[in-house]
Amino acid sequence: MAIFLAYKEVIRNKGRYLLIAGIVALITVLVLFIAGLSEGLAAANREYIQKLNGELLVFQEGTELSTTASRIGRSEINAIRRVEGVADLGQVGFASAKLVEADGKAEIDVSLIGIEPGRPGAPPAREGTDITRNRSNDVIVDTGVVDQAGLTVGDTLTIKVTQGTSDQMFDLNIVGITDRRQYFFQPAVFVPILTWDKIRPQAEESIGRGELVSNIVVVKVTDPAETDVIAQRIEDEVQKVEVVNRKTAWEAIPGYAAQQSTLSTQSFFTFFIGILVVGGFFQIQTLQKVAQIGMLKAIGAGNWTVGGAAVLQILTVNAIGVAIGTAGSLALGATFPSNVPILFTGEAVLTAILALLTIGPAGGLVSVFALLRVEPLRALGLAQ
Repeated sequence: MAIFLAYKEVIRNKGRYLLIAGIVALITVLVLFIAGLSEGLAAANREYIQKLNGELLVFQEGTELSTTASRIGRSEINAIRRVEGVADLGQVGFASAKLVEADGKAEIDVSLIGIEPGRPGAPPAREGTDITRNRSNDVIVDTGVVDQAGLTVGDTLTIKVTQGTSDQMFDLNIVGITDRRQYFFQPAVFVPILTWDKIRPQAEESIGRGELVSNIVVVKVTDPAETDVIAQRIEDEVQKVEVVNRKTAWEAIPGYAAQQSTLSTQSFFTFFIGILVVGGFFQIQTLQKVAQIGMLKAIGAGNWTVGGAAVLQILTVNAIGVAIGTAGSLALGATFPSNVPILFTGEAVLTAILALLTIGPAGGLVSVFALLRVEPLRALGLAQ
């Protein structure tokens, strides 16, 4: 009986319930885009570090895990290599540069990342070949560079950097393409560490002088189960270094934590608004049919029937709205260019959908309780 009453009313008042479903759909779009923006911005910050083929990152002590402020010299690297439990390590350097397109007019900001070929920190080539020499003009680019600049394996890219007080141009050969590995909101160009040291932005008096200094060292351990023990061992045996795992490193990126907490707060308030809106709509719907509910109760319908019908209506309308909103969000997201930081991951979308499916029943609880309290005689105006 509850099922019959629920869907009979929905069918007879399609316009009214479609309006509620439409509101839920709009709330769904907003929630999913906030979730997608949160994931996209996080990925644009952390992708390279998250995908590193090493368990630990070594920073200079006292730099607050800043990849740009940290400096690791050759003596520290040799000392780290001798620590028990270290299987391999690789130097990594970070800099910003501009990729000059073929027309010479458009420029794309990129992260210029120096790596040691074949060692931790070097990305695998999904297309083409890996970099094999430390002194070469061969580079690997991520798919962000390919999408924005239209380059492919075999092409030559031109990097512009500032050295001293003048801009310098360097031509590099693309030998491979890796998956998306943005760092600090910029697509990545991976260069052999010695070439990186020569072409990175720097003061004129520093060019070609002094020992090679990297920003961090990526460490691969012999036993991942002992990662924490090996990290402590490195800090104990090597002076003036700080060792953390990948997650700690990307969470220390400037602005990352504040950005994610802001978006989480926005998402919470969106859910809260959704509960109020859906609850308000069903409360109005309840007030409009008090007389009908009174009649049903007068002819023998129990609270379970009335309440069950109301809950089924709420669940159905809410589910339809969430389905429409999800389909619309994913279709719209597919049209965005690659440089827009919106990323729909399966986990984020599923979490948002499950949360959205709960806001309808949560918002409609007040209207259900109101239905259960309807007195037949009073609703029909017969009570004295």
